[in-house]
Amino acid sequence: MKRYLLCASLLALTSTLFAQQKPPASPPETATATLGGHTITIKYSSPGVKGREGQIFNKGGLIQKTHKEYPIWRAGANAATSLSTDSDITIGTINVPKGDYTLFVDISDPDNWTLIVNKQTGQWGLRYDGSQDLGKTPMTMSKPPAMVENLEWKISDDGSGKGTITLAWEDHSASVSVSASR
Repeated sequence: MKRYLLCASLLALTSTLFAQQKPPASPPETATATLGGHTITIKYSSPGVKGREGQIFNKGGLIQKTHKEYPIWRAGANAATSLSTDSDITIGTINVPKGDYTLFVDISDPDNWTLIVNKQTGQWGLRYDGSQDLGKTPMTMSKPPAMVENLEWKISDDGSGKGTITLAWEDHSASVSVSASR
């Protein structure tokens, strides 16, 4: 009888623990595309607006309050956003050799962002070291047709080894060209 009660108690405790687990606030996501036979991958965590529309990028907004390195932003949550490419590529004006990198975005002007490709990898949170920058390139800004609840990176293949990298969240969308070396 004691064994039965012990087993029943353990089962109830385990069930309660599993029932309390909920999905992460900023789930991990991956954007991948093949351009000209070469693979480009961006890994990031995707935070949500969660009722804070109009309070993310403005002066004194969420990004400024939560990032010591402001106006440099990891463009995601949790671990810094990573870029991996299996060949040399060009992102905007930056020649990016085959390898692994971290992506940051300078949002000092909320309407004119700059993408930063950084050689340092594996950071948790925001540990930006500007001396490790491979390069910076301006992004083309637009307003999405509807509010973007969860941050998302996309890589589109426009054909002939060329494409576009787009970052969208809340009421901002920023894109930059990408092309595979031949």
